[in-house]
Amino acid sequence: MNVGSADLQQDFYALFSLPRSFQLDSAALDSRYRELQNQVHPDKFAHLSDTERRLSVQWATRVNEAYQTLRSPLARGRYLLSLHGVDTQEETNTAMPVDFLMQQMELREALEEARQSKEMAALDELEARVKQMIGALQQQLALALDEQRDDAAAAGIVRKLKFMEKIAEEIGAAFDELDS
Repeated sequence: MNVGSADLQQDFYALFSLPRSFQLDSAALDSRYRELQNQVHPDKFAHLSDTERRLSVQWATRVNEAYQTLRSPLARGRYLLSLHGVDTQEETNTAMPVDFLMQQMELREALEEARQSKEMAALDELEARVKQMIGALQQQLALALDEQRDDAAAAGIVRKLKFMEKIAEEIGAAFDELDS
């Protein structure tokens, strides 16, 4: 890649030469990331002009941002929807199905109980359950985006996935609390 002539505005999929879909080959993503980093790393441009060095930093930043976005299923789903012109409304649309909200309450109660009782086994079980639920949501998101082309359904799944990833982070924090 010639950093002087490449397009900083191209989408992340084009940048990584990947098909624009939710499902992607993570090995190809990782491999392409290493290739791109090797091409645009600012150290390779240390001997060039200020403009060329600044451009290499911009490219390295863009490559890192693209990689972080594409390797995270939540961020990737959100990004794909943005490419379709869809706002997931994660901050403004908090309406969720009642069964999902009830499930969230149950998970939070189980987390609090495990925290209070300092039960590592209960946290392990809760973590496994949440990971399974996240995996199911990711499969639903792949189906909605790649096969059904249902952006509205995908946006709702992204909102649910955000809730689930938040509780997964809280479980991780609870593990850290118990370890210390």
